[in-house]
Amino acid sequence: MTVTDLHPEHGRAGGCVPSAPLLIALIQRAVTRMVRLPAVLAPTVIMPAFFITAFTGSFDGISRVEGYPTDNIVNWVAAFAILQSCAFAGIGAAAAMATDLDTRFIDRLLVSPMRRGLVLLAPLGQAAVRALIPTTIILLICALKDASMPAGILGVAMVYLGGMLVAVVLGLLGLGVVLLIGNIRAMALVQVISFLVLFPSTGQVPIELMDGWLATMARWNPATPVLAMTRQGFLGEISWSETWPGLLVVGGGLALFGAFARSQLRRLDG
Repeated sequence: MTVTDLHPEHGRAGGCVPSAPLLIALIQRAVTRMVRLPAVLAPTVIMPAFFITAFTGSFDGISRVEGYPTDNIVNWVAAFAILQSCAFAGIGAAAAMATDLDTRFIDRLLVSPMRRGLVLLAPLGQAAVRALIPTTIILLICALKDASMPAGILGVAMVYLGGMLVAVVLGLLGLGVVLLIGNIRAMALVQVISFLVLFPSTGQVPIELMDGWLATMARWNPATPVLAMTRQGFLGEISWSETWPGLLVVGGGLALFGAFARSQLRRLDG
């Protein structure tokens, strides 16, 4: 017996409850649970400070190398720390789905008169909200470390945009993997994927200062244009030429991982 056997009206839009209030309620539920559970919120607060401190401390001397695009390592590495932290925010939102699978809360959603897409949209909304926390923390640390922001408020907006988009993309990947595997152990795989994508990129060093296979990997790494889009406000003015490649990569990730997550949700629902 399937969910549609129990509620045949689910297949028709007219049988569904209004989506917007339900989506808001589900996002509020997820955010409230995150705030009430320190073990869930702590990594979102601690990890960004760890990332920016570790990366700037380890690579501080490289800013004195001829050809490095900035004399303050924070201006270059901040975007890397932000995207890494926001990737964890997205993964954490997907991990909440694993908890809901264990508690059978997802089953209750699937037998209710709601649009199936809300099951995915709610944790993605949580991922975007969670991304605000590490991004804000890292920007405050950057201000203490005398980071520059020549682009002003537009540069800050681009930082938040890049972080939230990465959180949503990794959240979608995490949701698909969780629905495929069915438990919290799926998060280990998604974390490994995020590290493998972000680290061999231009996170610490521009391509011009790389040699051999590292330069090749960074040039073709999908994280590289997203990093360039996010960090441009630290280095100069915002330009469309630095923005559209990052948006293109994010759009591809949303389409690919969105299709993957939807297929796994249909499998669970059927």
